[in-house]
Amino acid sequence: MKYAELANAGVHEQPVYEPGKPIEDVAQEFGLDPTQIAKLASNENPFGPSPLAVAAAQVALRSAHVYPDGACTRLRAAIAEERGLSEQSILVGNGSNEIIELLGHAFLRPGVEVVMGAQAFIVYKLVAKLFGATPVEVPMSNFGHNLAAMRAAVTERTRLLFVASPNNPTGVANSEAELVELAESLPGHVLFCLDEAYAEYLERAPDLRAQISAGRKVFCLRTFSKVYGLGGLRVGYGYGDPELVQLLQRVRQPFNVSSVAQAAAQAALGDTDFVARCRSANESGRGQLVDGLKVLGIPVLGGQANFVLVEVGKGIDFFQFAQRRGMIVRPLAGYGLPSHVRVTIGTELENQRFLEVVRDYRAAQTSSGVDRI
Repeated sequence: MKYAELANAGVHEQPVYEPGKPIEDVAQEFGLDPTQIAKLASNENPFGPSPLAVAAAQVALRSAHVYPDGACTRLRAAIAEERGLSEQSILVGNGSNEIIELLGHAFLRPGVEVVMGAQAFIVYKLVAKLFGATPVEVPMSNFGHNLAAMRAAVTERTRLLFVASPNNPTGVANSEAELVELAESLPGHVLFCLDEAYAEYLERAPDLRAQISAGRKVFCLRTFSKVYGLGGLRVGYGYGDPELVQLLQRVRQPFNVSSVAQAAAQAALGDTDFVARCRSANESGRGQLVDGLKVLGIPVLGGQANFVLVEVGKGIDFFQFAQRRGMIVRPLAGYGLPSHVRVTIGTELENQRFLEVVRDYRAAQTSSGVDRI
């Protein structure tokens, strides 16, 4: 028998996550110098990782022959001190993606539902389908989560409700008041999962710790992949009621976060100067991209994360055009946004190069008689 005949039926229908194209692949495909390619596709920190994190990771490598601390004790203690949480309320994962999957292990099965925005982070949908649950995709309003509509979509079958704020890939954030209202309105059989992957880019991130303390079923996710620049190490965390965390610990693999990642993340938490510089540069870059695109007459949504949403006419055509010029962006047809691309806010030079690619693309479209922007 073939492997496909032996596999569970749901595997054949499981969508596959498509990451941003690696620099090396684009260089080989188009005969480009890898050092001259700008990757603005995966919302990575263009300024690299926290220097303190790099130094800590190098030290940790000397003990790479020893298994990591399976409980992430020191990292959890550092997060607890930084965020004003109890250590028992924190779960560390191999990126926040793993924690989303752990929620699936604990709560999802055929016959239950997961509520999410129609243009929300696609992993919510992938995890729902992986466990045979039904994803309920709620239309968004002005590229942001329509929390009233999401609340209305909740049924007795709903087990998880995901909101990312700011949202990926649109960049729109919901206010704290809106999120608190949603949390307090949900019935007791629904776990509200607030994805805070881009919270560090906000001037003031929404705070739902009071709702957790009050017994509301709220679980929040954060990552070290974005402002801290540790995407390659895969480390994130969730926080909520200690009873929930203990339940998720039961479905977590032992030694799920490497000793190098733990050491780097702990050091990154204390690198406040680096975070402040990155946040400031990100805001300057947002202005550079938004203002530059408006001058070119290109619709753009600046958002509140570390990327912008750009309407280019036909996203896949622009994506391919940009690649040939050493610029990698993310087309969004898979998110139901075929006219858009998501563009990470890069360095000042990278942002300028992107604006030049947009200008050249528009000129090429106009000269060919097809004005798609």
